[in-house]
Formats: sequence, structure tokens, C-alpha cells
Amino acid sequence: MARLQTRDLSKRYGDTDIIHGIDLDIQDGEFVVFVGPSGCGKSTLLRMIAGLEDITGGDLIIGERRVNDIPPAKRGIAMVFQSYALYPHMSLYDNMAFGLKLAGKSKTEIDQAVRDAARILHIDHLLDRKPRQLSGGQRQRVAIGRAITRRPDVFLFDEPLSNLDAELRVKMRLEFARLHDELKTTMIYVTHDQVEAMTLADKIVVLSAGRVEQVGSPDTLYHAPANRFVAGFIGSPKMNFLDGRVESIDAHGITVTLNSGARQRADVAGGTLRIGDQVTLGVRPEHLWLPQLAPAPAGQSLSAIAPGAATSADARADARGAIVANATVVESLGDVAYLYAESPDAADGLIVRVPPRTQVTRNTPMTLQAEPQHVHVFDAQGTALTRLDASQRSAA
Repeated sequence: MARLQTRDLSKRYGDTDIIHGIDLDIQDGEFVVFVGPSGCGKSTLLRMIAGLEDITGGDLIIGERRVNDIPPAKRGIAMVFQSYALYPHMSLYDNMAFGLKLAGKSKTEIDQAVRDAARILHIDHLLDRKPRQLSGGQRQRVAIGRAITRRPDVFLFDEPLSNLDAELRVKMRLEFARLHDELKTTMIYVTHDQVEAMTLADKIVVLSAGRVEQVGSPDTLYHAPANRFVAGFIGSPKMNFLDGRVESIDAHGITVTLNSGARQRADVAGGTLRIGDQVTLGVRPEHLWLPQLAPAPAGQSLSAIAPGAATSADARADARGAIVANATVVESLGDVAYLYAESPDAADGLIVRVPPRTQVTRNTPMTLQAEPQHVHVFDAQGTALTRLDASQRSAA
């Protein structure tokens, strides 16, 4: 096991900068996930750590060693790729033992390492089989087992579940969590799937265009995103964004006038904002509230939203605001449902979590509300304003 650090790490191809001065500190035994959209540089960064890509600038430190110029085989790392890359003519045992044989290990060492890895991965009963006789999940376990036998200081995983179906991905996520808990080895995992990131990571590194946007725990990134990019990327369904201008600023927060003329309060520090500044409000789907939609009474399975129902909510639109919208469709997922709506305040529309089996008539006008403590505010540059704690919030 080892601590891993990058100091101003950069990568350039010709005149094009790909990775821009990244500083990371990954502690011994942490499970860290690199996440971001396609082309953000997460796999390139992982390959630089592995030694498969040259480092243009900065330092890479594993343990106490600067490893910029050390060959991959001597860095104390093991990498698992998206492709299983198994030798089809070899048994599982031989696939897992091959690297140790090349390293000149004794038969006794090899046998113990392979059987220990197979036991950890629950494939010890499959060691005589060939890769073609295995399922996708079993093949991926063999690839992981091949890495485990090397007893590395750091494990690197490059989108290892991308080739698996949805059900198997869920099972393998649980396997990765169990594996980390058992081995307690430093692991760095690359994915574009934020569900994998949120469920596996001790710490998430969000990347965009070769830069680190934010580093933090899954809880921190979800509830306290540093900027609009992170807020929009982390969370499924995504955060809702509404445009407006600052109307007032006081010690307890700010008031924003939305494009429609509606007013919304937010419990954030005004910082350098001035009256009239353009801002963007962010609200998670679970934090938008439809006052006219009450939970279904006992014995009644459906909640309905009918045209005109929104008007009864207008009197309650105090500090929580009154966001106007028109319903479009409800997406039911069984245990939860999401209402999609159009709004003059949200260019990309709004998503609201509603009770299961909610029914809605298309184009139904409605009034949505959000509690000020759940409203994020981003300035014109996309930076999040500091949210106030309970003692600083308005009594409104």
C-alpha cells in the first residue's frame, strides 16, 4: 500500500495541453474515483500514473519515490483495463500466474498467490477453465485476480465495468467495494458513470477539460458542489438551473428575481455580488415542492394534478418563492416518479421528484417552491456562493 501524490502534473501533445497542472493527494488505502465526461482527461491521467503515458511536467510520487522516469513494471502498480485481455488458450490459473512466471517467482509463490487471489474473488472453483467458458463478470474477476497476484502498492482501474450489462455492473460494483474492504489497498478507478463514482468512492475527483473541478467525498460533491459544472454533473436526475438577477442582499441570504418575475430566496452569503448581477440558481429534483400535490390518502393509489390546481398554492409562495411551470410528462420508476416541466426560468426545463404513480395532464400550469436552505447560487463565472449554516439562515 502507498500514498500517491501529483504535483502540478501536466501532459502536452505538441502544442496542445491535455492535462493542466493537476495537484492530488491520495492517501494510503483510499478508494479514489476519477469521473467526468468523455474527453475530460481521466484515462490519460490514469495512464500517466501507470507509466503508459509520458509526463510532460510536474511530479508523480508513489510512497516516497518520484516515479516520473521509472518504468511501469517497477512503480508498484497493477492496472485493470476495460478489455479483459485474457489469453484465450490458457486456463484461468495460467492467466493469473503468467505475470509472476515472467517475474521469475517460484512455483510455490505463484501457486499461493493465484489461489489466494482466486479465493478472494470467489473463482477458485474455475481455475481449470478457459476464458471462453466464463461469463463477462467472471472474466473481469480473472483480470482483477491477475492484478492482485502482483500484490501492488496501488491498483488502477480504467472503466473496468463498461463491457458488462446493467445487472452485472451492479453486482460487480458490490464486488469492488468488498475487494477494497478486504485488501485495504490504494485504488484509483476511472469511470464516466457517476453512480459507480458515488457508490464506490471514498473520494471523487471531478475532471473537465484536463482540469480538476473539485475533489471531495460523494456527500460533499452532491450537497456542496464548488461550481455549476460539478452541480450539473453529479446527481441523477441532474440539478435544475434557473436564471435570474440579484434583487437584494442581507446578512441572512439573497433574493433573486427570476426571468419570469418570480422571486426566490436563497440562504447563501452574498460575497462580492451586487444588486442586479446575473446569477444561476440550482435546485435538486427532490428539493422542488409542489404544494398542490399532497401525498395520496390511505387506500388511494394515485395522486393527480389537474389543470388549475396550481392557483391554490400562490398564497404560500413566501420566502420559498413561486416558480411557474407547465407539466409535460411524468416518468415512473416504480418506487419513485419524476415530473418534467417547462418553465420560462429554466432553459433546460425542470425535473421534480413526485410520489409514485402520480398522474399529470400535459400543459397543466403549476407553481413550484424551494426552501431557501436547499437553493444553490452560482455567479456569472459559475462559482458556487457559500451556503449559510442553520444559525445564519433567515427565519423566513
